[in-house]
Amino acid sequence: MSAMITRRAACYVRVSTANQLENYSIGEQEKRTKAYCASKGWSVYEVYRDGGFSGGNIERPALKLMLDDMQKRKFDVIVVYKLDRLSRSQKDTLMLIEDDFAKSKIDFVSVTENLDTTTSLGKAMIGILSVFAQLEKDQITERFMTGRIARTSGGMYHGGKPLPKGYDYIDGLLVINEYQAMQVREIFERFLAGQAVNAIRIEMDEKYKNWPGHSSILNALRNTVYIGKVKFKGVEYDGVHEPIISKGDFEKTNTLLNQKADKNTAVQKSPFRASQLLTSFLYCGKCGARHSSARGLYKCYSRSKVDKRFIKDPSCKNKNWHISLLDSLIVDTIKILKHNPERMDDIFKDRQQKTAINKPAINKRLKTIKNEKKRLIDLYQVGEVSIEDIADRIGTLQQEEDILNTQLSAPENDIATRKNDFMSILDSVEEIFNGDSLNEKRLLIGSLIEKITLTDEHVHIDWRI
Repeated sequence: MSAMITRRAACYVRVSTANQLENYSIGEQEKRTKAYCASKGWSVYEVYRDGGFSGGNIERPALKLMLDDMQKRKFDVIVVYKLDRLSRSQKDTLMLIEDDFAKSKIDFVSVTENLDTTTSLGKAMIGILSVFAQLEKDQITERFMTGRIARTSGGMYHGGKPLPKGYDYIDGLLVINEYQAMQVREIFERFLAGQAVNAIRIEMDEKYKNWPGHSSILNALRNTVYIGKVKFKGVEYDGVHEPIISKGDFEKTNTLLNQKADKNTAVQKSPFRASQLLTSFLYCGKCGARHSSARGLYKCYSRSKVDKRFIKDPSCKNKNWHISLLDSLIVDTIKILKHNPERMDDIFKDRQQKTAINKPAINKRLKTIKNEKKRLIDLYQVGEVSIEDIADRIGTLQQEEDILNTQLSAPENDIATRKNDFMSILDSVEEIFNGDSLNEKRLLIGSLIEKITLTDEHVHIDWRI
C-alpha cells in the first residue's frame, strides 16, 4: 500500500503596524492557521510574516518570498487567518487568487471565512468578500482624509516626511528645533540683504552640509509654515505652532522673489547682457534695481526707465557711471587685491565673522540628538516602534550628529580652503584681463564677485568668498 501524501501548507500572516493588535496579532494568526492545518492533516512548510505592512498594496517582502516559493512548488496550499490579511484591495485579492494561485494550481483557504477555492461556493464567496474588503479600505481612506482635513483646519501640522527644516515633530506638534531654525533665519537674512539664491545655497551647504540644492533654499523662502501656517490639499490654515519668520519679512522676501523671477527673464533677453562687462553684477544702492547699459553709461533701471518691469522707484536719482570708468575701476580693484595681502586678510576676517558657527546652538542640538536616540531605544524595548523605524530614525540622527561634530572640530579649515581657492582664481587675473575674450573676463569676475552696489560715488563689492 502506498503511503498517504501529506499536503504542504504555507501560512501567511500580516498586521499593518508592528504593534497593532487588530484583535488578531501576528502570533494569534500564526497559532490559528497552524491549528487549521493540523486539523486537516497538513504539514506547515513555512509561516510567512509581514509585520508592519499595509494591505493596500502587494509590495511586502514576506508575500513576495511566498510567491517566489510558490513558483518553485514548495507547497500546495496557502492558508490565511482572514481574507483581508492577504489584501484589502479587491483588485489585488482577485489577481493573487485567480492569476497567481490558480494558475500555479495552488489552493487558497481563509480560516475565519471558511473559504476554500477547491469548491465552487468558495470561489464565489472569495469574490464577494473581496468586494467588502475593498469597501472597508475605501472607508478607512475616507475617514483618514476627513481626519487630516479636520486636524489641519484646527491648525495642526498633518505630518509626513520630509519635515520642514527648523522643526521637530513631537507628540503630533511642530516644535522648534533651534539649531535648524537658526539656519532658516540666516537664509531669510541673507536673501533680504541682497544675496542671490544660488550663492546662499553654496554658502549654507558649505557651512551646515544640509542644504544640497537651489530648490532647498527657494522652498524654504516660500514655505508659509515658517509664518505659522499649515496647508493640506492646497488649502491654508492658521497653525498652532510657533513661527520662525515674521510675516513682514516673509512678505518682503516673496515680493523680491517674484520681482527677481521677472527680472531674470528680461535680463536674459536684454541685448546689453553680452555686450558689457558688468551689467549682470550691478545693483542700485538707493532703490535696489539692476543697471542697464546704454550710450556709454551704466544706469539704474529706475532712473533710465528703459524697461518698466525693472523700475523699483521712479524717482530714483542715483548717479550714472561711464562704462569704461567703472569697468576699469573694478578690474583694477581685482588686480590690486591679488598683490595686497592685508586687504585680503580683512576680507576673509569679515567673512569668517559672518560665517562663524553658533557653538552653543550646536551643542544644544547635540544634547537633543543624544536624548532622542535614547528615547527611540526605550520605545523599541517596550515594543512601541519597529526595528526598521528605529534604524531609519537613528541613522538620520547619527548623520546630523556627525555633521555637527565636524563643524565643531574644524570650522577654520573651511575658511582656509576657500581662501586658497579664491587666491588660485586671482592667479589668472593678469592673463585673462589682458586677453580679448569678454566671456572669460565675465566668468572670472563672476567667480570672484557676487554683486556690485552703486550709490552715487560709492562702489561696494560683495566678494564671493
